[in-house]
Amino acid sequence: MSRIILASQSPRRQELIAHITPEFTVIVSDAEESLPEGLPPEDVPAYLAGIKAETVAADHPDDIVIGADTVVILDGCILGKPRDKDDAVRMLSALSGKAHTVVTGCAVYQGSRRITFSERTRVEFYPLSDREILEYIATGEPFDKAGAYGIQGRGCVLVKRIEGDFFNVMGLPVARLKRELERFGALSAE
Repeated sequence: MSRIILASQSPRRQELIAHITPEFTVIVSDAEESLPEGLPPEDVPAYLAGIKAETVAADHPDDIVIGADTVVILDGCILGKPRDKDDAVRMLSALSGKAHTVVTGCAVYQGSRRITFSERTRVEFYPLSDREILEYIATGEPFDKAGAYGIQGRGCVLVKRIEGDFFNVMGLPVARLKRELERFGALSAE
């Protein structure tokens, strides 16, 4: 029987995939995440998810490998993980009072069988004061998250509304991934 392997070290993704199946293994991809010239920001997560899945699947061709990557896109630019406090201030100030898009790409690989998809969620922030931004940064939460916030943690107080999958903003579109895994034959459809 094939194992399901999550090619991600993200504790959030590990928590979320457990809602789909309690039976999975984590093998972190060591893929180099370089991008081809001119790749549109919306296509970056699926591309990187594919690289992660492919790297792990090469050593585990009989298993079902899931790669995922999430980006925050504001005004056509990707906001990655902040480098430091000043970078987090810059990102959160840019997001203040605006809507942005969170895109998570997923890739499911088993041997030569592959599916890749992306899920998009629109997130709107309240206008943020300098004090709010600095207080949030002081929690330490922004530093390992794309866009310098985590909707599932204290960052929830920054968010005015979302349109789309909440779990996608956390890093894994659980409902869609479950259905794609069923279509792939990795899970039995109930």
